[in-house]
Amino acid sequence: MSKKKSVKRPTPTALKREVDQLDRELAALIQQRADLILAATELEAAGNTVDGLIDDDQRIESLAQKSRGALPPQEIRSIFREIFSGCRTVAARLKVAFLGPEYSYSHQAAIERFGQSAELAPVATIAAVFEEVSRGTCQFGLVPVENSSDGRVTDTLDMFAKQPLKICGEVQLRIHHCLLAKCDRSAIREVYSKPQALSQCRNWLAKHLPQARVCEITSTAAAAQLATQQAGVAAIASRAAGVNYGLNFAAENIEDNPRNVTRFAVIGNESGKKTGDDKTAMMFQTEHKPGALADAMNIFKRNRLNLTWIESFPVSGGDQEYLFFVEMEGHESELKIRRTIAALEKKTIRFEVLGSFRKMTPVD
Repeated sequence: MSKKKSVKRPTPTALKREVDQLDRELAALIQQRADLILAATELEAAGNTVDGLIDDDQRIESLAQKSRGALPPQEIRSIFREIFSGCRTVAARLKVAFLGPEYSYSHQAAIERFGQSAELAPVATIAAVFEEVSRGTCQFGLVPVENSSDGRVTDTLDMFAKQPLKICGEVQLRIHHCLLAKCDRSAIREVYSKPQALSQCRNWLAKHLPQARVCEITSTAAAAQLATQQAGVAAIASRAAGVNYGLNFAAENIEDNPRNVTRFAVIGNESGKKTGDDKTAMMFQTEHKPGALADAMNIFKRNRLNLTWIESFPVSGGDQEYLFFVEMEGHESELKIRRTIAALEKKTIRFEVLGSFRKMTPVD
């Protein structure tokens, strides 16, 4: 009978020495990457294209999917998002406007897209996000477009109608609501949050807190701040808000729809580059006569375009007149979409390509 070979386990000292060595190597490699990104930025500024090197979303997703080991893809995404964000600041400080305050879901989406090394600037309204980008104060903005439970965000569609900037990216964020308070759940008398969050948790509240008064406030983060100041008050907000304000988690994941997702648009002055997995957004208005909308929609069918989103929105000051927002698979540089654009320009009285951008999957 052969004797079983014993496996030599590393000592604590050897483990620490190996981890320290890896940390030093990682730091050196990150610095090398920052130098290369700076060189690539300078080349692009001089008119030379460095294809794909500064396309963060595509590279991060590829790294997350190909990575094998103990860390799940979402952790890999988060780590590389911060590395890429830090490397970008070597070339230029990136400033991004979002619907504040901090620790709101819009703030989470901005961090997911741009990382925390970017200068993330909270503003009070969606209109202010558009204005910051239009004035050039911020290179990009981030605004909510729709929620899987509550539908379209009217303030965002209204601003695209008034000030059509380009959509150059998207973030799809899974929304997990927490009930936050300083007191026990049994002592909660009022629950504050923004209207959309309250709506998304109404069944849970009716079942678990039927005695509590539901109160609307401007944002989930503002609700969390209020819960720190008043006895018997709870907030529906994000986990990040709870941690930041030092609140107790009276309940987690209280959204009625477990697949609750909010989609955010990244807005700027140019469309996103073609990646091969893109969507294009358009806005148009047809004449107010029988068959006009059907004629316009038939153009998408003729060009075999798959629509992924469609919304109607009343024209400001119009008499039963509507703008139509549509989104389709493909990039605006592709032949079938160029043909669609040319045909729609002839069939509509107002037409805008809102932009092309890489298709993203929901993230926590």
